[in-house]
Amino acid sequence: MRYIGGKSQLLGEIQSVINENAEGGERVFCDIFSGTGVVARHFKPQYEVHANDMLHFSYVLQKATIENNEIPMFAKLGVADPIKYLEEATIPDAVIGNRLIADNYAPNENCNRMYISEANAKRVDFIRNTIEKWASEKLINEAEYYYLLASLIEGIPFVSNITGTYGAYLKNWDRRALKAFEMVRLDIVNNGFANKSYNQDANKLIMEIEGDILYIDPPYNARQYAPNYHLLETISRYDNPEIKGVTGMRPYDDLKSDFCSKAKVLGVFEDLIAKAKFPNIVMSYSAEGLMTASQIEDTLKRFCIDGSFKRYDIAHRKYRSKIAGEEKTVKEHIFYARKNLPRTSVFTIKSAKANEGKYLKSPLNYIGGKYKLLPQILPLFPPQINTFVDLFAGGCNVGINVPANHVICNDLNTKIIDMYGSFLALDTDEVIQRIKSRIAEFNLSKTNEQGFIDFRNYYNRTKDPIDLYTLACYSFNYQFRFNNNLEYNNPFGRNRSQFSENMRENLLAFMTRIKNKNISFTAQDFINVDLSNLGEGDMVYCDPPYYITTGSYNDGNRGFKDWKEQQEHDLYATLDRLHQQGVKIALSNVLEHKGARNEILLEWCKKYFVIPLKHNYSNSSYNTQKGESLEVLVVNYQT
Repeated sequence: MRYIGGKSQLLGEIQSVINENAEGGERVFCDIFSGTGVVARHFKPQYEVHANDMLHFSYVLQKATIENNEIPMFAKLGVADPIKYLEEATIPDAVIGNRLIADNYAPNENCNRMYISEANAKRVDFIRNTIEKWASEKLINEAEYYYLLASLIEGIPFVSNITGTYGAYLKNWDRRALKAFEMVRLDIVNNGFANKSYNQDANKLIMEIEGDILYIDPPYNARQYAPNYHLLETISRYDNPEIKGVTGMRPYDDLKSDFCSKAKVLGVFEDLIAKAKFPNIVMSYSAEGLMTASQIEDTLKRFCIDGSFKRYDIAHRKYRSKIAGEEKTVKEHIFYARKNLPRTSVFTIKSAKANEGKYLKSPLNYIGGKYKLLPQILPLFPPQINTFVDLFAGGCNVGINVPANHVICNDLNTKIIDMYGSFLALDTDEVIQRIKSRIAEFNLSKTNEQGFIDFRNYYNRTKDPIDLYTLACYSFNYQFRFNNNLEYNNPFGRNRSQFSENMRENLLAFMTRIKNKNISFTAQDFINVDLSNLGEGDMVYCDPPYYITTGSYNDGNRGFKDWKEQQEHDLYATLDRLHQQGVKIALSNVLEHKGARNEILLEWCKKYFVIPLKHNYSNSSYNTQKGESLEVLVVNYQT
């Protein structure tokens, strides 16, 4: 999609700036002025991505390609290929429904606008009406709705009779505009994270979010984006706006950006940087922009760590329209600066004493980890616990932070439990030395993929737990993944994964904690864990695989047991027995996720207390917005 200021040509340079300056271990990447999403999509394989834009059509693109981790299945629709159907179905005028585009943006007896041909305009209206009809009849869920709508929007520029933006249309038909309209089948990358899309003003959103890397690509000149892309916005919203003028412009007063105002831009930029809760700040900005490079530099230096500021100047071809003589080379600046903030994913911990009063993060990047929810969950636990059982320990974030006389951390993943056991049994200096020895032996680094592959093959022969941790330090997203033969098969984390100083300190703090805590580790299926000796004063916490979601830990394809309806029923029966024993229980789970409802859980939890939790969700009520997750804590005691 052609877009003013689009960064498709600069992706390599942006990646290089991050590789050069980030420490490794960063997890959350935010593209706060996402536009068409080329930057967010580029970094999705590497990070948990949060994407934002004020324009609704941009939000739709991010909902489809950033939030979705798989191409929707359209299971309820009963149409083998919905895109093929929408592109080819006959469109009788009598059933076209709303003719918003055909009546207002294609030539007809009442309209002279030539944005799109009459045939293509009718097809767009048919597709748009059909998508809404399917949604209202609950034949498609949220993920499917946004995928189809984004596929429609992505196809519009290929048949638009414009020079580049929708601020004006051509007076003669471009050959492109006479082609039959086709939707775009969007590729979806599954990065294993709960990515998030927003449709807000960046300066308001920045007060609500935090992460590791903030990428800023604001408007750089006085041209507002809303009028330049009004047709895409109207197709996206399909809200029958009061349009006016030769171009059929929709109202856009609520979408004006102060970044397009010479008088206001510096103030809103300073506000954005001051409020940003991201340690790594990366910004793209044209040398022809409203702010000068010096103004940007002064602002970043004022709010960031001394000596961290860097500026990179890149010459590239300017956006090219169909107007002759419009193309030229311009200079783009990429700025980097670091704020004095902890990272959301790997916190620097100098010692266990320095961390008193704070929650300690697991050294493992384990999918579904509850570290970010600890400030909400742990205050709801009883103040005095004798034996605490973390039945699905995973990354162990809950177990290592609960104050109890005795903690038992159990997980079906024997590989992870063996690792914890080694951390507990071995001297900390020995563990660090063994990690360093392997790094030197296989020449491990952020760029040596062959060394990583050789080490991965070595581990799969020897199965040493400390080697597994070291291997994960150089793996994609620092994650643990195995095939059905229990061989480690996570790919290389090129240019970002390494055993950094922060990771070393985090590991040392974790080992110090478990050595000073009465803790034990077991590796069993939850149904086989003996809980019969527990009673009043004891507690069992469960964070099982979520029945209505699928991750690499519960898909049944990683050498470990998958999670199906039977396991869901067995777990609730186990918790009911514990309740009868007088044991306090707590369960983390989701009642709703992307339009799916866990009916088994909804029925079971009526017996107990249900506490909604807020974690990357816009609200915590039971009336979730379309497709959002409702994460809850279910307990059997008054909190």
